[in-house]
Amino acid sequence: MSERIQKLLATAGIGSRREVERMIEAGRITVNGEIATLGGKAHWGDTIALDGKALRLEQRSEALHRVLVYHKPEGVLCTRADPEGRPTIFDKLPHVRAGRWIAVGRLDINTSGVILLTTDGELANKLMHPSSEIEREYATRVLGNVDNELLSRLTHGVELEDGQARFNTITDAGGQGANHWYHVTLNEGRNREVRRLWESQGVKVSRLIRVRFGFINLRRGLKAGEFDELDRDGINQLRQLVGLPKIVEEPRDDAPAKKGARRSAPGRPQRQETARQPKRRQSRK
Repeated sequence: MSERIQKLLATAGIGSRREVERMIEAGRITVNGEIATLGGKAHWGDTIALDGKALRLEQRSEALHRVLVYHKPEGVLCTRADPEGRPTIFDKLPHVRAGRWIAVGRLDINTSGVILLTTDGELANKLMHPSSEIEREYATRVLGNVDNELLSRLTHGVELEDGQARFNTITDAGGQGANHWYHVTLNEGRNREVRRLWESQGVKVSRLIRVRFGFINLRRGLKAGEFDELDRDGINQLRQLVGLPKIVEEPRDDAPAKKGARRSAPGRPQRQETARQPKRRQSRK
């Protein structure tokens, strides 16, 4: 049975649907020697190549169902390669025998915290799609005059250059002097949205940490640059979250390649607390 090329390659872990669509538009994909077109279809047995190199495709292989919870450090990019040679989140990930790691969204270079990587392009696409409305939580340290009126504007909605945006909640997390911590939540992943929301009110973000993506928290003790790998139950929780069926095959016995990485126990994650991050106090919605 044939499938749209972007769906087939996403399922095979070559990239998210959007990434594959960009590859097709750039003429980088061929099917049986012919340049692929958007909307075109292919079979799993076809010879599909990327930049002239044949791809190894494995339909619904257990190798595709892997998810890492990565603690991105500041100063590290979420791109696959950087012309300037700066470090990226892909530099020290475990090897996969089919497909490749796909980042679920991005964090800018100055933002740290949790970012998911998966070998399942269909799962990545669902998790990134705006219709999934997965809540993200950020610890933000801001510099500026913040009062109740300003907080109310940020939760009711302000106009940005790409449309209206707002925080679902803002929670006071304390602080001393000019810097103050707040935890904010929102259901979108627009470019630099958290920073732009604060900046629209004349407030500067001096530090930004994503501490939660959906039900997955940044685990206490997970150092920057390290990752946890979800087990099958954790992956199935993610799949159910976006309406995908559960996987039933036995998980692979592949140990993460990076020293210090651990397999997490999803469903019981703990919040990441930084040494200079006060505990939360009260909520303003």
